[in-house]
Amino acid sequence: MLNYLIVLVTIAAGAVLLYPKLAKAILWRATITPLASIIGSGFLVLGPILISSFGQHAPLVMIVLCVVAYLFGSTIRFNIARLEECSGVRSSHEDRLETASSWVLAFAYIISVAYYLNLLGAFAVSLTPLNDAFSAQLLTSAVFVVILVVGWTKGFQALEHMEQITVTIKLAIIAGLLFGLGWFFIDKAAAHELVIEPATVSGWQAVALIAGLLVTVQGFETSRYLGDEYQAQTRIQSMRLAQWTSTAIYIVYIVFLSYVFAPENLQLSETAIIDLMAIVAPVLPLLLIVAAISAQFSAAVADTGGSGGLIAELTKGRISPRAGYGALVGIGLILTWAMSVFEIISYASRAFAFYYALQAFIAAKGSWSQSGWSFKVSGFATLGILGLAIIVFGTPVE
Repeated sequence: MLNYLIVLVTIAAGAVLLYPKLAKAILWRATITPLASIIGSGFLVLGPILISSFGQHAPLVMIVLCVVAYLFGSTIRFNIARLEECSGVRSSHEDRLETASSWVLAFAYIISVAYYLNLLGAFAVSLTPLNDAFSAQLLTSAVFVVILVVGWTKGFQALEHMEQITVTIKLAIIAGLLFGLGWFFIDKAAAHELVIEPATVSGWQAVALIAGLLVTVQGFETSRYLGDEYQAQTRIQSMRLAQWTSTAIYIVYIVFLSYVFAPENLQLSETAIIDLMAIVAPVLPLLLIVAAISAQFSAAVADTGGSGGLIAELTKGRISPRAGYGALVGIGLILTWAMSVFEIISYASRAFAFYYALQAFIAAKGSWSQSGWSFKVSGFATLGILGLAIIVFGTPVE
């Protein structure tokens, strides 16, 4: 019964997302790119990590992550508005920081592609007889090669058309998953079987772990780079809407998950969510694998294209996008075979934290130029320092 209802909810959610008036609405089209990025990979790995480490306090940690992400988002929204007000003309200090942040973002994309494709590999083999690390790494390496060949020969334009389809699939499956998990939660609550477990990490270890998970709520910055398609105010509104929507989804998800599974019974791995969802309903693991493969491949293609394009732009064409793709694949293959997915997540978090820190310092400088010292300047500068602290102290899941 529950399986059929989950499938029905998933189909209904997909139909709503494809409804022409919604699909063609400018604000929604601008929102769906950052929204899909924020709840993409993080949705696959974040739940098991939080409940295994923080137990009953996992929802509070989720709120902290979302608040920090929202505050970093506020610096990027300020920069979007200021760039519009200044008609693209800013101080030399801001321009230099912007160039540096673009380089950092290009590098962050390289690590994030490794993160996406390693998740793809792990989920793709998870329900097969080849469910082991070597097979997952081999598949990930093969997909890297496919992306490189496509990028070098035909470019990514044809593959980029997949984005709207994969985003719809991902969001529809998340709707079905939340429905099934909510049903399971209500059943447990009615039977007085909810689980209240203490955290297994605390103090500085907990803080460092939270810092290492920033990338799981990353993706809102994509609104910053949609200037060719949408006006500044639309991008600002879309980023804010994407962050509020993703926060609501994440908190509901973590609340449902945190009180129905005991941390000591959880075997933590990059695909742990599959084992948990199999307990909720047999159909959910298959749906999650479909979502993971389609969404991670689409995200990897988008970030590969973004990284190659950024590198070509920053070097004024001295390094071609094709050379950028080659460098990305080379580094991605090294990360794949040298590190676990959780280690890659930690490094990706640090790379994006560096980008957010630079964006915060750009916002602080811009705000200072507008009105001198203010609490806003201090707030932006504090966020910049926080971003640097995440780089230094963020740690991977053990």
